Amino acid sequence: MGCVFSLPEDRLVAIDRAPTTRETSFIDKMKKMGKNIVVFYGSQTGTAEEFANRLAKDAHRYGMKGMAADPEEYDMSELSRLPEIENSIAIFCMATYGEGDPTDNAQDFYDWLHEGDADFTGVKYTVFALGNKTYEHYNAMGKYVDKRMAELGATRIFDLGMGDDDGNLEEDFVSWREQFWPAVCEHFGVEATGEESRPFDSKNPFLAPVTVNRKLNKAGDRHLMHLELDITGSKIRYESGDHVAVYPINDSNIVNRIGDLLKVDLDTVISLNNLDEESNKKHPFPCPTTYRTALTHYLDVTSSPRTNVLYELAQYATDPKDQENMRKMASSSPEGKALYQSWVLDSCRNILAILEDLPSLRPPIDHLCELLPRLQARYYSIASSSKVHPNSIHICAVVVEYKTKTGRVNKGVATNWLKNKMPTDNGHKATVPMYIRKSQFRLPFKSTNPVIMVGPGTGIAPFMGFVQERKWLKEQGKDVGDTVLYYGCRHKNEDFLYREELEEYEKTGVLTALNVAFSRDQAEKVYVQHLLKKNKEVVWRLVHTDNAHIYICGDARNMARDVQNAFYEIAEELGGMSRTQAVDYIKKLMTKGRYSQDVWS
Repeated sequence: MGCVFSLPEDRLVAIDRAPTTRETSFIDKMKKMGKNIVVFYGSQTGTAEEFANRLAKDAHRYGMKGMAADPEEYDMSELSRLPEIENSIAIFCMATYGEGDPTDNAQDFYDWLHEGDADFTGVKYTVFALGNKTYEHYNAMGKYVDKRMAELGATRIFDLGMGDDDGNLEEDFVSWREQFWPAVCEHFGVEATGEESRPFDSKNPFLAPVTVNRKLNKAGDRHLMHLELDITGSKIRYESGDHVAVYPINDSNIVNRIGDLLKVDLDTVISLNNLDEESNKKHPFPCPTTYRTALTHYLDVTSSPRTNVLYELAQYATDPKDQENMRKMASSSPEGKALYQSWVLDSCRNILAILEDLPSLRPPIDHLCELLPRLQARYYSIASSSKVHPNSIHICAVVVEYKTKTGRVNKGVATNWLKNKMPTDNGHKATVPMYIRKSQFRLPFKSTNPVIMVGPGTGIAPFMGFVQERKWLKEQGKDVGDTVLYYGCRHKNEDFLYREELEEYEKTGVLTALNVAFSRDQAEKVYVQHLLKKNKEVVWRLVHTDNAHIYICGDARNMARDVQNAFYEIAEELGGMSRTQAVDYIKKLMTKGRYSQDVWS
């Protein structure tokens, strides 16, 4: 089965290899090792290789044996010999790069497929393509291999899968893979052996004990925290740059207040059934349950309700004026939109605030539970490296708390809940339900590539993992390129996060340069983009000459845009480009996986 992955990945320099006596026959190797599944990958930043390894590992659960292979290492004309091995499949995990091109290590294979006229009768394959929908030649490599294998007589045993890095690559892969393996079992008449190594996911999170919860900032009115979650014995694996998803619970004060206003006993046991027969969900959340459990664990009671919720609830307002306003806000009229914007969004009114400010609105709680959206997991960039901390995951976050225009204090659901998760010694450990979401935010495949990291505030999180990993690589005797950090905070003595660790990394040379912008320590505000421009010559040399990878993490609304503009200006000035050429230059770096962003609004 040909699994083809296309991703925007970084172009590596092809090196002429001296001829060696290595084994070029993957068929002989498979026979010798008793393998019947081969997963080829075309990888530039290592993502496609990671997927290939996961598929190869999966095989043992189905009584099969898989191996991952680099097509550059083997004689690919041997594919036609694959039917010599019983119940065999070929999978290709390949990244599409740039304008629909193959990655470097898959170029020869692509050329051979293009020019050759091999006979693949009896060869079984499937293809999973990986790309990015925002590019014109989306998944071109995947689609080509899928089509060409069939043209040469091979049998496709499962549909072409499409992965989109603009959406959620990991989810695309996981859902394809979940359908793919049963299809393989059916094709060969085998059953899963059930040796499932428990990978935790959104439907089955792992309860991780909190081992550390400390305040990071020395002063100021915010609370910035560092948490450590223990994943010992869970078999959870993560890479620097991945996200940890946590399932928070709502503040009991809000839940109780909703119960009071709607005059319901929150501990009533209920089971909500879906009346829509077309729907694939029988219940909106696990039932039977109680109103208290639903409002605490399953429903989002703190974000501003969407217009459709207001429209549905309007019928229960006994004051005609309230009813009219709610319907108006849900309409597409300019004044209705403006009213929704100011009264709901700009005033940050959640469902409780709406019930408090519209005393005539008292909907039945069943209908309210049906209309409210589900409480979603919150994602945090992991602030540790699994090479250094295989059994713990670090989180760095700012506790969200702000005053709204109506004078209320709104609190972030997850950060306030995490803030209170203290490691205790009285036998009862505080736990956090969590799982890992894979990310494309990865250190370069080659440790010799320099990295430029830009992360103000809690945007420092993934870079703590990156720096730990670069230190570990150095300790392994690897040649590690320049590691440069641009970090920004308000005041040097208040919120310079991880200051001691970072200064130590700089002293020992793990960080080649630590550039810190203190925005409020002087009359003129200084931000990370100003420091980038100040060091423009060094920055340009690293990027243009030394193949540096650029990483941006933090606020998407202003910082990420300002930093991108700074890179445009540096390319214009030092690369002698027009603005259009500079924009194109940075866009190409993004396509090659050399300009990565992990940003949030």
